[in-house]
Amino acid sequence: MALFGTDGVRGLANGPLTAELALTLAQATAVVLGRGRIAEARMAAGKRLTAVVARDPRVSGEFLSAAVAAGLASSGVDVLDAGVLPTPATAFLIADIDADFGVMISASHNPAPDNGIKIFARGGVKLPDVVEERIEAAMSGPKLQPTGGDVGRVRRFADAEDRYVVHLLASLPHRLDGLHVVIDCAHGAASGVSPETFRDAGAKVTVIGADPDGININDGVGSTHLDLIAAEVVRVGADIGIAHDGDADRCLAVDADGNVVDGDQIMAILAVAMHERGRLRGGTLVTTVMSNLGLHRAMQAHGIRVETTNVGDRYVLERMTEGGFSLGGEQSGHVIMSDHATTGDGLLTGLHLCAELARQRRSLAELAAVMTVFPQVLVNVRGVERSRATDPDVLAAVAAAEEALGDSGRVLLRPSGTEPMVRVMVEAASEDEARSVADALAAVVRG
Repeated sequence: MALFGTDGVRGLANGPLTAELALTLAQATAVVLGRGRIAEARMAAGKRLTAVVARDPRVSGEFLSAAVAAGLASSGVDVLDAGVLPTPATAFLIADIDADFGVMISASHNPAPDNGIKIFARGGVKLPDVVEERIEAAMSGPKLQPTGGDVGRVRRFADAEDRYVVHLLASLPHRLDGLHVVIDCAHGAASGVSPETFRDAGAKVTVIGADPDGININDGVGSTHLDLIAAEVVRVGADIGIAHDGDADRCLAVDADGNVVDGDQIMAILAVAMHERGRLRGGTLVTTVMSNLGLHRAMQAHGIRVETTNVGDRYVLERMTEGGFSLGGEQSGHVIMSDHATTGDGLLTGLHLCAELARQRRSLAELAAVMTVFPQVLVNVRGVERSRATDPDVLAAVAAAEEALGDSGRVLLRPSGTEPMVRVMVEAASEDEARSVADALAAVVRG
């Protein structure tokens, strides 16, 4: 079974994800990413490779980041330890200081017992599959073992957070003066930096979920638990709520009445605003097949083209890079603004969303009305082979459902990549209709 998943290596800390594995993975990373024209030129000039290492605040990140730093330093790589920082901050810092690569220790929105290791290449970009395969293969091969003064050093990256905050503030098209923002940091990596940045941008800030103790990350708070922030926005009379996940690469929002504004709606707001200012390159938004039909309709109405990819922000970023596009993301709140970031950045997204409220002097509910959300029902059909998604009987049932829905809905069947399961997603004009069609198709998939 492959070590790398859709977003790095992830698992139960001190279960499958041990200190030994982290150290060996770091050593293999040094072997593989130490190759290449720039890296080899640096080493030929007597300069060591440099890597940025950061983590979210979950308790296991302490020993895992130490193991990663040990593996890199023992391979002759100088390590800049940035401490607790969001994943997008790590990606930014790699590019900002021209480091050779970097490592983020985080399991994102997973509960505290889990952890993960995300590796970024030069420029702060995620690794393609082929490089991950090379690293995994190198784990069982020879390691770099310099001695004496050739081993790497581990130093504190003292101004890491300041660099990131300055970068975020410099990206803003409009200050946030006059806005009252509630921020939910998920007891995660954004707990220190997000409230500070929003305040520096001019907003009045109310903070929840910003008391990490190593084990409470994502526990009833953050972008996967929006009830708390919705209630807090209404209680304090705020204009908007911004919810991060554990490593702050996601952003979901809540309007003044406590209604959730998801990633599709956020992308719709930003896409229209960027298009009006001539900042939406190619007049195109890149999103995944799971994005709501309402997003496609809204973009069409504003003359914006939509390109779709498989589920996963890495695939969104690949298409954005290929096409030179400036905005893309997922319904889950991974939004990539490639003029400012190489990965999803929950702080960047939240700041730019708030900037539109301040610039247009309109409420979030008014801005979100640019898109009508079609009711969406997802049914997971478990215990069936992935091939059921292309069975002739299933395809015939899908075609009949699509014909019945017409322009008022759509159907998507997606086999799971990790287990025997087919996901049936239906959008329709009403919740009842979407549920009825989804249940009928699920029954056909079950056979």
